[in-house]
Amino acid sequence: MSDVRVTYSGLTNFVLSMVGIITGLIFILIITRTVSPQEFGTWNLISNLIFYVIIVEPIISFWATRETARGGKTGKTAILSSGVFSLGAIFVYIILADFMGFQTDANAQVLIFGAILIPATFLNYTLTGINLGWKPHAIGYSRIVFGITEIIAALIFVYYLDWGVSGIIICATLGYVFSITILSIYAREKITNPIKRKFLKVWLKRFWLPLYPEIGSLLKTLDVLIFTIITGSVVGLAFWTAATTISTVVGNSRTISEAMYAKLLQGDRSGILQENLIHMFYFAFPLTAISIIFAKPGLFALNPIYETAALIVILLTFRVFLFTLSIIFQNFIRGIENVDTYEKSTLKDFIKSKLFSIPTVVLIQAAIHVTALTIGLLLLSDRPMMDLLTYWASVELVVQIPFTIYFFIILKRNISFNLDLKSLFKYLLSTIGIFGLVYILLEEYLVYKAEIVEFLPNILLFLGIGAGSYLILTYFIDDRIKRLFHAIIHEISNR
Repeated sequence: MSDVRVTYSGLTNFVLSMVGIITGLIFILIITRTVSPQEFGTWNLISNLIFYVIIVEPIISFWATRETARGGKTGKTAILSSGVFSLGAIFVYIILADFMGFQTDANAQVLIFGAILIPATFLNYTLTGINLGWKPHAIGYSRIVFGITEIIAALIFVYYLDWGVSGIIICATLGYVFSITILSIYAREKITNPIKRKFLKVWLKRFWLPLYPEIGSLLKTLDVLIFTIITGSVVGLAFWTAATTISTVVGNSRTISEAMYAKLLQGDRSGILQENLIHMFYFAFPLTAISIIFAKPGLFALNPIYETAALIVILLTFRVFLFTLSIIFQNFIRGIENVDTYEKSTLKDFIKSKLFSIPTVVLIQAAIHVTALTIGLLLLSDRPMMDLLTYWASVELVVQIPFTIYFFIILKRNISFNLDLKSLFKYLLSTIGIFGLVYILLEEYLVYKAEIVEFLPNILLFLGIGAGSYLILTYFIDDRIKRLFHAIIHEISNR
């Protein structure tokens, strides 16, 4: 059984995810400043089509994580099974891509070319699942390698060679290749064991358990297809993707809690959970503020044409904050469920377990989301594109609120913990005060220049002032953060 260090792995992944934000934004900047909104929208459509067909992959990675965390060695079996599954996914993807090529203004040939991403995506997800139960911090390193590779490839294939969406697909493929390499190195101890059919038989016998949660995710992401088909264009997706690029920065605070899942699977329910949640909030508050106050300049940096989507970024930022909490709560609840450790567990036992009840609630949430979105878009179909996108973002936020509250209540019922509200209040007030001031400075002194080499340094300056001031202030007003900083320094010095 692996000795998962929650704080170390969480902080490592968080720091690396912050670096990943930088590499990701650089990659997106290269893309948005080079390709047209239609091409950018096409790339978003490809990404969603791939998500639809890899829905079966968790059949492998779900069990790989849980069994690896508990000392099992199923890695090689998981990798081989993932490869076989990816072949069927390619076939389904080509059918979907061909259909969307007729329904929208996207290039059908480019959509089909996106199929080369599927095997790499499958393998990357499977290896991520293995490392999540073994060495969670490896995931952070793989993301960095992925991001750096994408940037280098984007400069070659998108910027210099001007290969458009095809170039972006090649960039992502190369990113996965190098990410897979890093994940394989860290997981080598878990993927050298012989292939055993009995593992695959058990996974296939219980295929519905990891697949069931994906139904809700699949249903939820149908919003992209619904929006594209109703509007008949992928241009709206370009604005949506630009907005989500800024708002999803908040989701990186979730990496602090990634290692808790493996720790809970090992049976450890110590007070580290509440400390982990406090650390998550400590980073989530300023990231939320950054997404909000840098909504307009962030979009302008991507491409001045996307600047009008600032309100959408703000709505989505609040939604991502709540969604991040919801995912963390769900993972904690799943982590304490041990029904799968008993060989005699029946179908009825699994259905009564949290492994089944959680995705059922998620499925209900997705159904409400898709229904409200579809009805609203049909009624508003003659309105301007930005109105439709604003409605879409509003639905995302409103539907998320009650379900985040629900999962928090369920977590409290199953695990006893108390959040230090005094510390949380300090972090929240510090965030509001510092980033409120940064917003005033932005409005007063930031000059919007079309040339990215002139505009980006100014944004980074204001961003650095805000982030640095938050870290310094909280260090002096909160003993917990002071101890955290000292622990980080101690860890680095020991290495």
